[in-house]
Amino acid sequence: MDKKINHTAFYVPLGVDKEWLFAQIKEGSLFDFEDTLQKMEGEIFSYSVLKYFIEEEIRHDKMEVAMGHSSTLSFSSSGEQRKALLLHLIKKNPAYLIIDGLFESLDKDTRQSILLALENLSTNTLIFQIFNRKDELLPFIETVYCIQDHGISGCYSPDDFKNLFAKHKEDFSGTIPPPLNGLIVQKGPLVKMVNVSVQFDGRPILQNISWEINAGEFWQLSGPNGSGKSTLLAMITGDSAKGYGQNLELFGKRKGSGESVWDIKKMIGYFTPKMSSQFERQDSILQMIVSGFFDSVGLYIQPSDRQLQIAQQWLKVIGMDKNKNQPFRLLSDARQRMVLVARAMVKHPPLLILDEPCSGLDDEMAAKFTALIAMIASETNTAIIYVSHKEEEGLMPEKVFQLIPALDGSTGRMLW
Repeated sequence: MDKKINHTAFYVPLGVDKEWLFAQIKEGSLFDFEDTLQKMEGEIFSYSVLKYFIEEEIRHDKMEVAMGHSSTLSFSSSGEQRKALLLHLIKKNPAYLIIDGLFESLDKDTRQSILLALENLSTNTLIFQIFNRKDELLPFIETVYCIQDHGISGCYSPDDFKNLFAKHKEDFSGTIPPPLNGLIVQKGPLVKMVNVSVQFDGRPILQNISWEINAGEFWQLSGPNGSGKSTLLAMITGDSAKGYGQNLELFGKRKGSGESVWDIKKMIGYFTPKMSSQFERQDSILQMIVSGFFDSVGLYIQPSDRQLQIAQQWLKVIGMDKNKNQPFRLLSDARQRMVLVARAMVKHPPLLILDEPCSGLDDEMAAKFTALIAMIASETNTAIIYVSHKEEEGLMPEKVFQLIPALDGSTGRMLW
C-alpha cells in the first residue's frame, strides 16, 4: 500500500443511516480521504454481515465462519458470533476494514484480545471505526468525525474528541406508578437452584449451579461469552426443558410439579433488545404498555380505566405521555426499548430480567436507560437480573452471580 489513510473513526448517534455511512466511507470525498476505497479489497464488520453468514449457514449449510468449539455460528451466543466473525475477517488480511459496533456483547477478556488483534492488523490495514459510546474509541485512531443526519457535525483529534462532551446525567420526573391490585410479596425465594447441571449433546454447559434470588434484590449475571448465561436465563423463564428433573424452584413451586410455562412467565418481566422486532402491529405506544397487563403481543382485550391510568402514568415517567397515540413501530430503537421496559414493569412482576439492555445505544440514551433501571431498582420490590459485559455509570447492582467456564461446565459464585 503506497499511500496511507489515517485510521479514522465516526461517532454516530442513534438513527444515523449506516448504509449511507458505509457508502460515504468507501467513496471518500465527504471526509477528504486521499484515495477512495473502491479499488481496494476490504471487509465490513456489521450486524448485517453477521446476519448474512448466519443465514448462509442455516439455508445452505455453508459454515464459512469457524467457531472455536463444536457449536455452529447460528447456535452460539451473540458475543461468540461477533468474536468469530471479526477473527474471520482479520484472517483475510484486508486492505481496509470497516467496523461497526465493535464491542457490543463482548466480555472484557475478548475485548482485550480483539483490541490486540486489531492493533497488529492496523500496521498494514486501514481501520475505519463506527461507534456510539465514547469510551470505545480505538487507541490507534487518528481522526474522529462526528456524524449527524447525512453530514458532518465536527472533526477532531482523539484528545479533543474525548474532552468534547460532558458526562450524561439523567433523572426521571415523578415516581414509579403503583401496582394494579396492591403489592403481594411472595414468601421465600423467587428462584432457587441447587447443584443444577446442564449438557447439550454431551457437551457440559453448567455444572453444580446453586443460586437463590429473593424479592427486591438487584443482581448482575456475569460471565464470559459462551459461559452459559443464556442457558441459565432460559431455565428461569421456563423456556428450557433442561429444568425438569433438577433441584429447581421457581416462585415457590418445584420445576415439573404441574406448572405451565405461562404460570412462570406471568411472574416475570423480560427485556432484550431483540424483542423490538417481535412487535409488527400498528399498536400505539399506550396500547403497547397496556398489553403488558395481559402478556400479549398486541392488545386484544378492552382494558379497564385503572389499567389505562397506570399505563399513562408510566408514559409520563419515561417522558412520552404527549406521544401516547404515536405508533410504536415509528419510534427510534432507543425509545422503543423504554416503552418495552415500561410494558414489562406495568404489572410489577416479582422478577425483571434485562438481557444486554444497553447494547447498541449511544451515550445519551444509555444514560437515560440506566437511570430508568436504577429508578425501578430503588422504588419497587421487583427483583432484577441484569445481564451485561459493560459497566454502566450510575447502575450499581447489589450482588453479582458470576459464571466461571471450565471443561466440565461453568460453575457459579456469588459476589457482593
